[in-house]
Amino acid sequence: MLLKLFLAFTIIPVVEIYLLIEIGSVFGVFTSIALVVFTGFLGAYLARIQGLQTLFRIQESLREGRMPSAELLDALLIGIAGLVLLTPGFLTDTVGFVLLIPSTRNAIKYWLQSKIKTQHMPERPEDTIIEQ
Repeated sequence: MLLKLFLAFTIIPVVEIYLLIEIGSVFGVFTSIALVVFTGFLGAYLARIQGLQTLFRIQESLREGRMPSAELLDALLIGIAGLVLLTPGFLTDTVGFVLLIPSTRNAIKYWLQSKIKTQHMPERPEDTIIEQ
């Protein structure tokens, strides 16, 4: 786990710097900086709107007496999208916008739900055989 975090915190910034240099050399420094700032504002705005919509869906589920597990995962993914969109860079902006697209977010959400269910399902007592 520590190695994965180390690689993430070293490789992602190096890729971001490389992309900023390459895109800056093609479009110009000020255009690249303006694009990064614009995507940050746009991403924060979209994440705020989708986050509020998800909050309303959570409240509706609770009023109906249902556990809002899917909505909570949506909120988590939208929060992650908002965080990476505020991080300057083109790679993180791409990841953030992909998380804000409902169809891709749903695919990631269902994958996460399947991982959670398979890893954290407690063993049922009736499946356990105790011999004396």
